[in-house]
Amino acid sequence: MTATVTLGAMRPLEDAQEFVLGSCPPKPPVEVARADASGLVLAAAVVSAEVVPPFDNTAVDGYAVRSVDVAEVPVELTVVGEIAAGAAPDRPVGPGETVRIMTGAPMPDGADAVVMVEDSEHLGTDADGNERVRLSASVSAGAAVRGAGDDVQVGDEIFSAGVVITPAVEAVLASVNAQTVSVHPRLKVAVLSTGDELIDDGSPLELGQIRESNKTMLAGMLAESGCDVVDLGVVRDDEAELERVLRSAALECDAIVSSGGVSMGDYDVVKAVLGEIADMTWMQMAIKPAKPFAFGTLTRDDGTRVPIFGLPGNPVSSLVSYELMARPALRRMMGHRRLTRTSLVAIADADFRRQPDGKVHFARVNGVFADDGRYHVVPVSAQGSHQLAATASADAMAVIPDGEGVERNGEVAVLMLRG
Repeated sequence: MTATVTLGAMRPLEDAQEFVLGSCPPKPPVEVARADASGLVLAAAVVSAEVVPPFDNTAVDGYAVRSVDVAEVPVELTVVGEIAAGAAPDRPVGPGETVRIMTGAPMPDGADAVVMVEDSEHLGTDADGNERVRLSASVSAGAAVRGAGDDVQVGDEIFSAGVVITPAVEAVLASVNAQTVSVHPRLKVAVLSTGDELIDDGSPLELGQIRESNKTMLAGMLAESGCDVVDLGVVRDDEAELERVLRSAALECDAIVSSGGVSMGDYDVVKAVLGEIADMTWMQMAIKPAKPFAFGTLTRDDGTRVPIFGLPGNPVSSLVSYELMARPALRRMMGHRRLTRTSLVAIADADFRRQPDGKVHFARVNGVFADDGRYHVVPVSAQGSHQLAATASADAMAVIPDGEGVERNGEVAVLMLRG
């Protein structure tokens, strides 16, 4: 059974976000190969079963010595061998002896420090054919030696649940031989645009037609958010076809994102179809742009509820709505703990004038860190909800509370869109 709820009064953004996030819990964990886990979020802590490094090794190229032999310098020692990275020592270092050693090579028994090659002078061989070296630096025990387990010990919790697997994290996992990890899976998200007026084949436009752009933008934003994107193209204003596409997408995908057909106007195909097949809430959020927004779930036969995000048709509204509503929810489904963009307190280098209207305004801005160490912002050239060309270059969105606005040189909160 489906239900459609329409909220006429404007809903505070925080309430709308809480409602959507509460309906989008993290996906159950799966075990995957480490090589396939890049960008995913750990669902369980990783405990090391190995030490890193696995043996005492040198941090520099030089000579492995007994520190007592270099207490007074310069000193001449007999070179009794050489150890390259990846090789094993074949004899200990005794009194008056040293071994030439390369960075990362294991320390030989008897040696407890390394003198850098820059502090050495090769002397050739003596009368008995022994290679000799003069060392000019005195070092204490442990100098230039990386001890076994200096980075990681057996039993260490190296990463907790919620950590994103970045290249550096993946490298650490490799270093402790973690072949598989428990993660929240990457989402497969369907994206579509609807409307007979949309043209996406490059053909000449007739009066009343426009180029499709929202789906193109949203597909890229979904990919940037870490989702696998299923592009369903443009669906014409045909109820049977739209229902078929949506039901098929719900069987294949973890979530659906559409643009258009969510305003409070008269009959719309999107509203009609979603109202029949899904549990939908149509709301008016107290923000500008992106006031209209729809959210609901389409239930599969097995009981799985697939979230549907209905974004506005105006391109800037669609972008803002995705950033404030869809992106945080999709990130939560993938196990992320940090759901929103980075927020800063910036300095307004221009007036952000507005009139009280009961809404929070999200002005698109360009920003730069100035010599004072503060982030300074100015509005992009055009703020209309249809003017995507200006918004496309925005670095952030300035949050302008209801009221008269923010004056030049005043402080304003911003949500970063880049960097």
